[in-house]
Amino acid sequence: MRSRISLSPRYERSETRVGPGSPSWRLSLVAVMALSVLTGCKPVGPDYKRPVYTAPPAYKETGAPSVVPPENPQGGSWTPANPSDGMLRGKWWEIYADPQLNRFEERIATDNQALKQAMENYLAARDQVAAVRSTLFPTLSAGPSFTHQQVSHNRVLGSLNTKTSFNDLVIGGQAGWEPDLWGRIRRNLEAARATAQASAADVANVDLSLQAELAADYFQLRGLDAQIKLLKSTVGDLEHQLDLTQRRLKGGVATAADVEQAETQLETVRAQLVDVSVGRAQFEHAVGTIANYSLPDFSIPFSPLDLPLPKVPTGVPSQLLERRPDVALQERQTAAANARIGVAVAAFYPTISLSGTGGFESTHFGVWIQGPSALWSLGAQASELLFDAGQRHALTDQARAQYEAQAAAYRNTIIQAFQDVEDNLSALRILDQESAVEARAVAAAQRSFNISNQRYKGGATSYLEVLTAETTLLTNQRTFTDLQTRQFAATVQLIRALGGGWDVSQLPK
Repeated sequence: MRSRISLSPRYERSETRVGPGSPSWRLSLVAVMALSVLTGCKPVGPDYKRPVYTAPPAYKETGAPSVVPPENPQGGSWTPANPSDGMLRGKWWEIYADPQLNRFEERIATDNQALKQAMENYLAARDQVAAVRSTLFPTLSAGPSFTHQQVSHNRVLGSLNTKTSFNDLVIGGQAGWEPDLWGRIRRNLEAARATAQASAADVANVDLSLQAELAADYFQLRGLDAQIKLLKSTVGDLEHQLDLTQRRLKGGVATAADVEQAETQLETVRAQLVDVSVGRAQFEHAVGTIANYSLPDFSIPFSPLDLPLPKVPTGVPSQLLERRPDVALQERQTAAANARIGVAVAAFYPTISLSGTGGFESTHFGVWIQGPSALWSLGAQASELLFDAGQRHALTDQARAQYEAQAAAYRNTIIQAFQDVEDNLSALRILDQESAVEARAVAAAQRSFNISNQRYKGGATSYLEVLTAETTLLTNQRTFTDLQTRQFAATVQLIRALGGGWDVSQLPK
């Protein structure tokens, strides 16, 4: 059960004189001015303060040669810097100096449907800000009406001498306004604006995710092209080995088992080549889909990965809070949740509304727009909810709990962001070390194969030794190529973890 107490004073008078000279007009003007002053009062509820999070002074993992840590400032202590200092900007993928990748990345902004969906959601949130802002102002409406009426002669108190047919001509307008005395609308506007900014950050986050996914898929494809190049070269070598073994068999030097082993090895590598081609096709489809190409007409030329690994500037950890769009998204949602506390608190205060009507009414066109036909009314109403069985308290507590939950989500996103950066920094450091070791393993396997091959040609050993050495060499060569591909993928993921070329200054105001 709900009880309300309401005050509805109204002033209605039909006079010829309507305007600044009438006493009622002056009284109403004073009341409106007083309420306008009150609407400038501070909104109820807590003002927003960003949840505190202290960033570490430096990243733990900075040992990879492909990482450029910031210089240690004088005095040995880090200070928060501008989000753009020492960081990637704008089109981050251009650090790879790959024109084909640049062309694919450029298409995301104009052609990707997932990004378009996120952008339309942002535009809808921005329109919601305008819709909420409009409630700060009065609503006005106006319009004419014409009615011809015929009333009964036999109505109550009617007589035969009373005119029963007449016109009713009205032209008038209405105005209504709910002054934002307690800040409910302003807090709603804060929430809507923060939600729109969160939606803009989501657009940036989707954009960055698509850019990183396309780059990672592209480098995986080029890594497989490097594998294909290696396997094709190995197939050529094995074909020569098979031909040599067959000739040695005819010369009585080799055995039929040697020929079969050579042919088995050749077909095994050919099968590996087919398998790699399947993976390449899938990555090609992934790139084409993200860049929104027509897949039946889309293909990426054969291009083995032979680029130098770029150096990625990391900046200082304090910049990460400004450069990750997902962190900005959570922070803006936290601001919106804080504003909704004020909306809930405003429900404890009275609701006051002002209304007014004015116009002209007559039964004849000739005197319709004249002083005696004027009509107007002004009114004000205040209402206060006296009993709601604790609903407002529950909604306010709910808003506070939702704010605390969102603040925790914001801090957790920051923690995950730092983990992402550290994970990829360590991956680059370890992959660099592993690549160096694997390069030595490839060199050793190559020397072993060369020795075994010479021994076989000289008749000092069986083909099994050559086969074993060749298998070992191919395995190490493929591992080394895979490590190079993983290094490129790790740089892409590091750039994504650092926020790409984005920062919070790009959020709409």
